[in-house]
Amino acid sequence: MAPTTSARPPGRPRAGVNAVVFAATLSTVQELGYARATVERIAATAGVAKTTIYRRWPSKGELIVDCLLDAFGPVPLQGASPVELMSSAICWIAAKIGEPGVGDAFAGVFSDAVSDPALREVLSTRLQDPYRLALQEALDEPENRVLFLIDVVVGTLLHRMGMTGEPMVDDDVAALIEMVVPYFADHAGPTAQADSPARRARNA
Repeated sequence: MAPTTSARPPGRPRAGVNAVVFAATLSTVQELGYARATVERIAATAGVAKTTIYRRWPSKGELIVDCLLDAFGPVPLQGASPVELMSSAICWIAAKIGEPGVGDAFAGVFSDAVSDPALREVLSTRLQDPYRLALQEALDEPENRVLFLIDVVVGTLLHRMGMTGEPMVDDDVAALIEMVVPYFADHAGPTAQADSPARRARNA
């Protein structure tokens, strides 16, 4: 009797499909804008059936959230002090929002979430919480202060994107850091206060 072998099911592996769909999502958003980047158009760009997308993501909003998570990756918390950590995190998110399609997708899904409680929950638990928890642990800060930091920084970056259609330039990102980081450092615990720019200036 001839041995039996199990053939691999046809089609691309799940991870491969995800990567193709995420790339198609960002390119479609960049080309057409968030509102016109429908699931149908994203599927056509990716070369997959619309049902392939809906099996993985029940809505466009959930697709965008996972696409953003893939685009962002983990936050690279670089530095030995809270000031350095916050500065590196702000530079990182500013650069990510400036990548093709990312800022448009980010702003668009937030706009949709204003009137969609279910999408707001997805944004909070799947997109924001992993970064909030990483910042809380690295900065040794309570949840409410880290959420406020995220609000101020991401809100400013997305506002600039929405008002100009362009990401914030490097000089303005540096100015944002100069405005935001001293406030959080000066109102933080002893470790962050000891390293704050304002504290160093006063002691100079």
